[in-house]
Amino acid sequence: MTSIVSLCSHADGMQARDWQFRLLPSDPQAAGRAALTEWHAATVPGHVHTDLLAAKLIADPYQEHEEAGLQWIGNAGWEYRLRFDVDAATLARARQQLVLDGVDTFADIWLNGVKLRSTANAFRSWRLNVRGMLKASGNVLLVQLHTPIGRMLPAVQAMPHKLQGNYPSPYGDEPRDAMTANFVRKPGYHYGWDWGPRFVTAGIWRPVRLETGDVVRLAGLHVQQLEVNAERARLNVQCSLRLDRAAPLKLQLTLLDPDGRQVRSVTRLLAMPAGVQREQFALQVDRPRRWFPNGYGEAALYTLLVQVSDANGVVLEQRRRVGLRSVELRRARDQWGRQFHFVVNGIPVFAKGANVIPFDMFPNRVSPAAMRGILKSAQAANMNMLRNWGGGYYECEEFYDIADELGLMVWQDFMFGGGVVPAYDARFRSNVLFEAVQQVRRLREHACVVLWCGNNEEETAWKDWGIGAKLKAEAPEFAATVWDGYVQLFGTLLRKVVAKHGGGMGYLSSSPSNDLDGPANDSNNGDKHYWDVWAGSKPVEEYQRETPRFMSEFGLQAWPVAATIDSVIARKHQQIDSLQVRAHQKFLAGAGNDRILHYIRANYREPASFADFVYLSQVMQAEGIELASLHHRASMPRTMGSLYWQLNDVWPGASWASVDYYGRWKALQFHTRRFFAPVIIAASRDGGVTRATLVSDSQQTQIGELRMRVMDLHGRCLREETEQHVMRPVSASQVGSYCDDYLLGQLDPRRHVVVFELALGGQMVSRSVVYFVAAKELDLPEPGLHAELSEQGDHVRLELSCKALARAVWVEFEGLDVELSDNALTLLPGERRVLRVSRAGGASIADLRRCLKLRHVGAAA
Repeated sequence: MTSIVSLCSHADGMQARDWQFRLLPSDPQAAGRAALTEWHAATVPGHVHTDLLAAKLIADPYQEHEEAGLQWIGNAGWEYRLRFDVDAATLARARQQLVLDGVDTFADIWLNGVKLRSTANAFRSWRLNVRGMLKASGNVLLVQLHTPIGRMLPAVQAMPHKLQGNYPSPYGDEPRDAMTANFVRKPGYHYGWDWGPRFVTAGIWRPVRLETGDVVRLAGLHVQQLEVNAERARLNVQCSLRLDRAAPLKLQLTLLDPDGRQVRSVTRLLAMPAGVQREQFALQVDRPRRWFPNGYGEAALYTLLVQVSDANGVVLEQRRRVGLRSVELRRARDQWGRQFHFVVNGIPVFAKGANVIPFDMFPNRVSPAAMRGILKSAQAANMNMLRNWGGGYYECEEFYDIADELGLMVWQDFMFGGGVVPAYDARFRSNVLFEAVQQVRRLREHACVVLWCGNNEEETAWKDWGIGAKLKAEAPEFAATVWDGYVQLFGTLLRKVVAKHGGGMGYLSSSPSNDLDGPANDSNNGDKHYWDVWAGSKPVEEYQRETPRFMSEFGLQAWPVAATIDSVIARKHQQIDSLQVRAHQKFLAGAGNDRILHYIRANYREPASFADFVYLSQVMQAEGIELASLHHRASMPRTMGSLYWQLNDVWPGASWASVDYYGRWKALQFHTRRFFAPVIIAASRDGGVTRATLVSDSQQTQIGELRMRVMDLHGRCLREETEQHVMRPVSASQVGSYCDDYLLGQLDPRRHVVVFELALGGQMVSRSVVYFVAAKELDLPEPGLHAELSEQGDHVRLELSCKALARAVWVEFEGLDVELSDNALTLLPGERRVLRVSRAGGASIADLRRCLKLRHVGAAA
């Protein structure tokens, strides 16, 4: 049988003296850092930065402005050492392999003084034969890690014509005209982005294990879904077995339904020689329970159990979860250009979601529980798709397992985050293709993965940002070589990898792209990244004038909630332009708060304090993204996707995220749950005309009652209309278009609003409040907000009420970490809302009353 012994820190199952690390004594960075050249305790999986922090050799990289003083770490070489013993049974086995699931990045791996190999790709796993190298005691595994900057910089500097990178270092640790990140197969965000710090870290960042055996190993398992519909699912199960020696074996496959009941079981007797044996099994499931995206049905998962037995019993057992579904990216031509939408189990799906970036600068710190919490936040906000962006890393198995369970489709980028890569170099391409085959094969069984995409923004960077034109002007022959390499890697080679190993998955060469068929960032063909708003400083109203086929990036920045800011910046330093605040604002190299203020001042009042600035930044972000998302949904079927930038954060700071580093919801996440609800009224005003559109993701026809009221800010209704509407399945239907004169007549636009409410079966399910002037121009009366707290068993009941309209009410409890069932609310005059308050840390109701604070756009709290 196969024995798998973890070589991670604190693992059971063998006599392993824990990992240690040190700064290479011969490294130039060792001068003046003698203490770091001594051996210190390390954690594997992990990173140099987290090990230095745990050893109290550096300050917390996230605190205040510590980032700047830690850049030397990325220019240093490090080594990790593990001493371990091996028992006699292990030594006697025919197969002895050291498996490293991820090494970041340039490393030499040694065992007992013998060099096993060098690595140059953080995204690849390594299986190394160590038979004959192990001994009973005193084994030493040594991993020497080389600085990625130092390894690449001489070659990049020697290039007569440079390739454009992404974000130059503000710290001088590498030249601005010779950025190395695009030449390295390593997470690009480590080099800094406009939402995260620069920590060019290194480490053994994925698990390490010793696999030994003398019978058989499961070398591959793939469930090919030949046909999946409501009547049946036809499957071809492919097993690859690697035998250590010739032996008669029994191979049994058992398929269990989502409730654990056996559906099919097949057995095959094998008389196999040593080596690789491939077996195929045809399975059919009648009336299968199919996997559907969130909001469209059950995310049903079957379990495939593989067992191999010899005369002595089971020698190998593995389980694999399988979601049965058909998926297609439909690109047919239509009256607007070319379609871009996903069809799952025959149903056109409007993709509602966000882009996902890494959950931490140092992935080993991300717990499955924290990851699940953020993905459940996506599901709770009615999202059905996440785009795993190409500047980070291919996520761990837990990420895709959770997405499978929650019905969250995953658009999976290959790990290219932008700029220009040396795809013309044959060695670079070869390295990438090994990576791609491993990752595509690893992820192909996950029902959640619905698309592979070659890269993020590299085509549009070349075609639209002037990068290609600049290089063509400087060196036309080299520019042609660079572009030919791009087309070869992203247009042909990665497409072939997905076609061969992806189990029928679709492929797109870049995002945004029309798959190399014309302009890259075209609203009528392919997907769209729209940054004229925010990056281009255009007003948020421009969102309503951009109607793409699929919006895969757009966004506005905001700061996280006070508790998150307090965790890294002392209150005395919380000023809009302080050094510490600028250190946590990466847009425009720290000047991004000016852009936030630009958008606040365009529509809202002047912030009265830093806390008020934070609040208004969240209101601006939430209302702006809602405006765009409602337009996208109202434009169905022309537009069939709305993925805003971004869901989550890598650290506590200003960003486009709707859920912050600790999993706390910003105002945008609460808004998202409402504007991504299955059935909504999407009402918005542009050019003096208010349009109302009923949007339904439901697969059933429904009868909705639409109520429209024009009211003043004290609640007096001046016009009311009610209509019944038939809402067709998966549709958007404009049901009203109202000019300002019709709605207002001679009424003062500063003192009146129009309220649209949609009811199903007598229950209001969606509301949209439309304003005629910017928030700063509204003649908002004092709303008379009132909050009443009362005990309700294991939680607290909070009832909110108001006398006049209260826009963008934000409830917080200063100094207490609580969860609210809802927030970022607009209350109509006389309205009462009941919220559930979940307490953390045992806060009493007296504590809650003392710390309660209510904010609204009418005045600073």
